[in-house]
Amino acid sequence: MKGKELSGAQVLIKSLEAANVDTIFGYPGGQALPIYDALYDSEVRHILTRHEQGAAHAADGYARATGKPGVCLATSGPGATNLVTGIANAYMDSVPLVAITGQVPRRLLGRDSFQEADIVGITMPITKHSYHVEDPSELARVVKEAFHIATTGRPGPVLIDVPSDISLAKVEYEEPGELFLPGYRPVLDGDPVQVAAAARAIAESERPLIYAGGGVVTSGAHEELLRLAELLMAPVCTTLMGLSGFPGNHPLSLGMLGMHGTKYANFAVCECDLLIAVGARFDDRVTGKLETFAPEARIIHIDIDPAEIGKNVRVDIPIVGDVKRVLSQLLEILRPGLREAWREKIEAWKKEYPLTYCEQGRLKPQAIIREIYRLTEGKARITTEVGQHQMWTAQYYTFTRPRSFITSGGLGTMGFGMPAAIGVQVGCPDETVFDIAGDGSIQMNIQELCTAVNYELPINVAIINNGFLGMVRQWQEFFYNRRYSQSELRNPDFVKLAEAYGAEGIRVTKKAEVAPALEQAIRSAKPVMIDFVVDREDNVLPMVPPGGSLDKMIG
Repeated sequence: MKGKELSGAQVLIKSLEAANVDTIFGYPGGQALPIYDALYDSEVRHILTRHEQGAAHAADGYARATGKPGVCLATSGPGATNLVTGIANAYMDSVPLVAITGQVPRRLLGRDSFQEADIVGITMPITKHSYHVEDPSELARVVKEAFHIATTGRPGPVLIDVPSDISLAKVEYEEPGELFLPGYRPVLDGDPVQVAAAARAIAESERPLIYAGGGVVTSGAHEELLRLAELLMAPVCTTLMGLSGFPGNHPLSLGMLGMHGTKYANFAVCECDLLIAVGARFDDRVTGKLETFAPEARIIHIDIDPAEIGKNVRVDIPIVGDVKRVLSQLLEILRPGLREAWREKIEAWKKEYPLTYCEQGRLKPQAIIREIYRLTEGKARITTEVGQHQMWTAQYYTFTRPRSFITSGGLGTMGFGMPAAIGVQVGCPDETVFDIAGDGSIQMNIQELCTAVNYELPINVAIINNGFLGMVRQWQEFFYNRRYSQSELRNPDFVKLAEAYGAEGIRVTKKAEVAPALEQAIRSAKPVMIDFVVDREDNVLPMVPPGGSLDKMIG
């Protein structure tokens, strides 16, 4: 349907409204000013971050917590390139994200113009698709396509690069018609022959193990996964990204597997006779030494992305399709199972090799995380930065509902947690949000505390402060003879820094201070930063050495 004449920027904003976008995270600049001018008259909320990377991570956190696509906006050149880490992070973790960048006018492209960068070329390997808009009449169609591509199949980021002359040009607005993308047809239902083969393999197995990844959360398949596990009485181990996809307090839960997984999860992988991989990609942190991964098992791999199947490990029964729909197909034809001997063996491992830590000495990170879990009753939305604190969170915060754990998995992006927490709080305004951070990671995007203050977002930041780049130091201890090269930190006073931004700052050095500090933070209507001064050389255990076998763990 044709309408009145609008500027390209107005068409862009109108198209975002048509896509039900309610929030944009961004930072203005010269070539994006026409878009920002059009945004001025829109009902769409804009969150002004303090760095474009923060905008991308906030949009990412918003998407993971709500299940809706996140949107970020930046100008050309450095504005656009500052989004790159956030785009790559979303790509690695399959997060639906639409990144919009201003660009120099078409007549100046390719001339090394002021703040020009080929952002389409730069981001091509880390997006599902990238658009460079050449005609203002294409804008409405491009936006509709971008959101469709970002949210369907295996979700991921899509870039829309808009030259400023396109934004300023006048065009008669026309609503886009039905999408026609003949080269993009994600397969949603599993092949019935393969599903039947998987059901036969499950019926024949004596020691089945479900290995669940982030695809369970993305597809909303948590209920189907729970039904499958209980029907088969099969234990479930999860990846870092899959942790909130299966209730961690369920008797069949083995927690996380892999490099910092539980011993009983890793032992189960080594001894299972059937591994049912659901929405996971067999990354190196999970498998360890490929030659010794699940050596006795046939493998069923269910994933919506055919490129992931067989990429890292051999697969006996591949099933391409949406996890939720494939599990529903399986559940229709499977029969209950008992497998008492396998369950008894799993329970014996759980009793013999529980997650433990020594409570002697100074404040313990593990105890802090358990206390956050206790006081929030496991109902908080948790983000993390990347490092030791991230692994301790995976081990000691028991996640019981989907989309409650928001962390950087594939890319391992330090500086992710705080802006992600902002996005989570914007998307879930009535919930308690904690960023569990390290004293190194938190400083990579600490300026976003100002964003939280300005928009009165009551995020809580729990800094596990050990005066080191903790995971770097741990590897240097284990594998580099304690040669702590450039891993010791000289930190600012985090309490004063929080107060300077207008947030609350609290320092905790004793176990007795932990609960009162956390209770104060949870009650506060302001952002709160708690500086937990912990043991300097505590390690994340157990640990599988890089490239090692899962049954050969340190600790």
